[in-house]
Amino acid sequence: MQSLKTAIDSMLRRFGIDNAIAQNKALNIWNEVVGDTVARNTEPDRVEHGVIIVKVSSPTWRQELYFQKKEIIQKINNTIGKKVIRDIRFI
Repeated sequence: MQSLKTAIDSMLRRFGIDNAIAQNKALNIWNEVVGDTVARNTEPDRVEHGVIIVKVSSPTWRQELYFQKKEIIQKINNTIGKKVIRDIRFI
């Protein structure tokens, strides 16, 4: 007999929603990954097809975060445990 977690994970994969759940987890861990200073100046809005849409407080922050984008993506994917985020769009 399989455990409940194993059964749920299997069902999520079968219906193809495991990646969507993992992508949305990126919104929940945003503040943890980017730290307090960045978190105070950003608001993760949504995930669309592996792209996180993040609202920023100013054009200056948008520019700064653009340069950190690859590192942030890597940290998010490492925290989630699989590569589900492929890009970040700062608006």
